[in-house]
Amino acid sequence: MTEITDLAALRRAMAENAERPEGPARNARAEQLLAAAEGLNVPLAVIEALGHQLSVYNYSSEKDKMFVPFARLLRLWDERPGDFDAYETHSLHWVFKWMSAGMLDQPHIPLASIEKWLGEMERRYRLAGYSERAVRGAEFSVAAHIGDLARAERAYAAWLAADRDEMADCHACELYGQGLWQVERGRDAAALTAWRPVLEGEFSCAHEPHSVLAASLVPLLRLGRAEEARAHHLRGLRLVRPMESMRAAYAEHVEFCALSGNEARGLELLAERPAYFTDTGHPRSRLDFLAVVTLLTDRLTELGLGDEPVPGPAGRAWTARDLAAHARTEALALAERFDARNGTSYVGDRTRARMARRPLVDRLPLGVRTPRPAPAAPSAATPPAPAAETSLPALLAEAHRLADTLRPEAVDAWAAVARAAGDGELAPADRALIADHEAMSRGPEGAELFERAAELYAAAGDPGEALAARARGAYFRALRGEPDTALARVTGLSEEVRALYAAEATGVRQTASVLMSRARILMHRARTGAGPARDAEAAVREVPALVEGHGTPDEGDARLVARVAESWGMLAELAGAAGDGAGAAELLRRAVAEYVRAGVPWCAVEYEVQVAALAEEAGDREEAERALRAALEHGGPYVEPAGQVQLHLRIAELTAGRGEVAAAAEHALQATHWADQAGESGTSGAWARQRLGGYLLRQGRCAEAAEVLESALADLRAETHGDGAVVQARWWLGDCLEELGEHRAAAEQRLLAADIARHWPEQRDHATLAHLAADSLGSAGLVAEADRAYARAGELWRALGDTRLLVRSLRARAWLALREDAGTAEAEGLMAEAVEVCEEALEDAADSRALGGLTRELAQTHRQFGDLLAQAGGPGGVHFERAITLFGSLGPAGLHDRTAAELAAAELATELGHPEEAAARARVVLAAYENADETDETVRTRRAEAARLLGTAE
Repeated sequence: MTEITDLAALRRAMAENAERPEGPARNARAEQLLAAAEGLNVPLAVIEALGHQLSVYNYSSEKDKMFVPFARLLRLWDERPGDFDAYETHSLHWVFKWMSAGMLDQPHIPLASIEKWLGEMERRYRLAGYSERAVRGAEFSVAAHIGDLARAERAYAAWLAADRDEMADCHACELYGQGLWQVERGRDAAALTAWRPVLEGEFSCAHEPHSVLAASLVPLLRLGRAEEARAHHLRGLRLVRPMESMRAAYAEHVEFCALSGNEARGLELLAERPAYFTDTGHPRSRLDFLAVVTLLTDRLTELGLGDEPVPGPAGRAWTARDLAAHARTEALALAERFDARNGTSYVGDRTRARMARRPLVDRLPLGVRTPRPAPAAPSAATPPAPAAETSLPALLAEAHRLADTLRPEAVDAWAAVARAAGDGELAPADRALIADHEAMSRGPEGAELFERAAELYAAAGDPGEALAARARGAYFRALRGEPDTALARVTGLSEEVRALYAAEATGVRQTASVLMSRARILMHRARTGAGPARDAEAAVREVPALVEGHGTPDEGDARLVARVAESWGMLAELAGAAGDGAGAAELLRRAVAEYVRAGVPWCAVEYEVQVAALAEEAGDREEAERALRAALEHGGPYVEPAGQVQLHLRIAELTAGRGEVAAAAEHALQATHWADQAGESGTSGAWARQRLGGYLLRQGRCAEAAEVLESALADLRAETHGDGAVVQARWWLGDCLEELGEHRAAAEQRLLAADIARHWPEQRDHATLAHLAADSLGSAGLVAEADRAYARAGELWRALGDTRLLVRSLRARAWLALREDAGTAEAEGLMAEAVEVCEEALEDAADSRALGGLTRELAQTHRQFGDLLAQAGGPGGVHFERAITLFGSLGPAGLHDRTAAELAAAELATELGHPEEAAARARVVLAAYENADETDETVRTRRAEAARLLGTAE
C-alpha cells in the first residue's frame, strides 16, 4: 500500500478508494486514510479525510457511523473556518442534509433532537446565504416520516416554492422525493409523471435512476402498466445490485417479485444479499427489507410452500413459514421503536399495510429464468380437504355435455362420475361411457378396455356404438405394433356397421366412427410403409361421403363435423406426401374451417401449424404468421406449455423478420414464460431467452437485454443448443455491457465468444470478436491486453484479406502505444505500417467500389497519423495534407471528412504559431460550404469551427 507523505498522495488515495465497491472494506480504508491525514500536520488534509470518511459511510450499510466525522468537521469549522477551502466549505454545508435524513433513519435519536437540528440547519444556511429550499425539503422529510400530513403538505409546498441554489439536491433526487410523496398520497399516475425526466435520462446522479426505477414498480403494477414494470425491474435491479447502500431499493425489487407471481425470483434476490437481514447500521432500510421479506414468505406459505427451505439470516436453516414469523417480529419491533420515538403509529401502520399487500398480477413473465414454485404435495398424514360436494346427476350432466362437445376435460369428468357412483347403480350407457373414456385416457394400453365398453354399449341397446368402441380398440392395437390384427378386426367391424346402418339399426354417427377408425389404421400403415397410400385415401374419403351424403351436419353435432374435418386433414397429409404442397395447404384450411364450425377450434391447432410449415416452405411468411397466430387463438388454454413455447418462438422469428422487433420481443417473452411452466427452462427456455435478449438489444434496451442474456447463458450449452447460439448470446451480451459502460465485463464476454469461434472453419466471426474485445479492453484501460487482442485480430484480418479492418486494428494499436510511456516510436511505426498496407491494397484494387473504400481508409489513416503526431508533439502537417487530397478525390462523398481534416490542420497550425496557414485553411472550409444546406448539423458545426479559427488567426 502506497505511503501517504503529502496532501497530493492523500488525495490520490482517497480518489482510488472512492472508486472501490461500497462496503466495509472501503470504509476501513477511509479510516486508515484519516489516520494518515492526521500524521501530515496539514489541517486541510484532516478536513478532506473526514469528508471522505463521512461520504463512504453514507454510501454503505454503516450509515450510523457518519455522525462522528460530521460532528468533528462541524467543530473544526466553528473553531477555524479559515482552514476550509471553498470546496470543503460547500461540502460541509451540503452534508447537513445527510445528517437530517440520517437522524430520521436512526430510531434512537429523539425527535426533539431532530427538530433542534432542523433549526440549526436553517440558521447556518441563512448565515451562509443559501436558499431555504434544502431546509424545507428536510422539514418535509421529517413531517412525512412521522405522519404529520398537514405539516408535510405545507413543507412540501414551501420546498418547491423556494429558489433552487447550490444547496438544493440534484434534480433527479428532488424528483424522486416528489414522486414518493405522490405515491404516499395515492396519486400513482402523478408520481410517474414527476419521475418521467429521471426515467428518460434527462436527470441522473449516483443513485438515480436507481431509486426511481425501484419506487416505480408497484405504482406501475397498480396502474396496469405491467410491461413497463417488468422493464424497470430488469433495468433497475442491475443498477442497485452492486450498491450495498441501496437496501431499500433492493427491497422494492423483492416486493415487486412477490406481487407479480415471481416468488422464486424473489427468493433468488434474498439469497444474493444475506447481509441485508442483519446489517443494523441503517435501521430504516432494514425495516423496509424485513417487511418485504415477510410479504414474500407469507405469499409462499399461502401457496402451500410454508415448509420449503428459503434463504435467511446466517446461522440456521429456514423454512418460508419460519422466516415469515421471524421477519414479521423483527420488522414490527423496529417499527415500534420508530413510532415510540415519533409519538405516532404511522410507521407501524404503513409497515403492517405493506406486509399485507396482495398480488397485483397472477404472473408477470420477466424473461429471466424464474420457474414458479410448485405447491408442496400434501402430507400422507394430513389428507387434503374434500372438494365441495356435487350430486351424481350434476356430474353426469356435465360429463355428457363435455363429451358431446368434444371437450378435453371429458375424460376427467367421466372419471369423476365413476368415483362418485362407486358400486352404485348407473345406467349401462353411462357405465359404457366411463369405460370408453378411461380406455381413451390410457392410450395404446387401453385397447382391451374398449371391449368392456363395447359390452356395456350392447347391454344398453346401442349395437352401433359397441362396434365403434371395438373399432377404437383396433386402432389402439395398431398404435402398439399390431397393424395386421388391427386391420383384420376393423375390416370386419366396418362390414357389420354398414349392414346395421343399411337396416337403420344404427345411426350415421356410429357408422362414421367405425369408418374413421378404419381410415386411421390404414393411414398408420401407409405412414409406416406397411400399406399403400391409395388404400388409405379410399378409406378416408368414405367418411365425408357418408356424413355429407346424410346431409351437411349441424354445428351442434360436433362429432360429425369433427369426423369430416379429420378426413380433410388426413387427405392433406397424403397430398403433402405426394408432393402437392398447395393442395395439402388447401385441405388443411378446409379442416380448420370445419373444426371452427363445430365449435372445437382447439382441434385445429395441429393443422394450422402444418399450414404454417407449408407456407414457409413456399416462401409465404405472411401466411405462415397468420396460421401460427390462428393456432394460438384457436388453441387457447388447451395448447400445452411446450406447444406454446414453439408457437411463440416461431411467431417471434417471423415478426422480427418483417422489422417489428418489439412485437417479436413480446412473443419471445411469452415463450420464456411457457418454457418455465413446461419444465424446459434449461432447454427451450434458454433458447427463448437468447432470442429475447437479441430483440431487446435491437431496441436499445441494453440493461434489460443484459439481464436476460446472462440468464440465458446460465443454461445455454453447445451440445444442446449449438455453439453458434452460445457465441451469439455472448456477442450480444458483450454489446450490451459495452453500451452500459461495463467495458471489462464486455471484453470478457467477447473473448469467451472468440475462443469458441476460433475453432470454426470460417474465421470472420473470430476476427470480429477479437477486434471488439480489443475495443473493450482499451476502453477499460487494459492497454497491454488490448494491444494483444488487436494484434490477434489483425493477423486474422490479414489472413482473410480484409485490408480495411487490418488497417483499423493497426491504427488502434498505434493509439494504444501512444498511451504508454515512451511509446511514440512504436506508435509511429504502427501507423506507418497501416499506411503501407493500405497503399499496397490500393495498387491491387480490382473495381471502383474497392478503390473508393480503400481510398477513404487511406485518407482516414493519414488523418489519424497527423492527429497522432500532433498529440505526440511532432510534425503532422504532411499527413493532414495527404488526407485532404485523398478525401478531395472522393468528390462530394468525401466533403465532410475533407473539411474535418482541414480544420484539424488549421488547429495544428494555430498551435504551432502559423496564423496565416490556419486562416487559409479556415477560409477553404467556409468556401466549401458556401451554398450548403443550412439545416445540416455537420455543415453548421464545420462553419462555426472555421469561423472561430479564422477569428483567432486574424
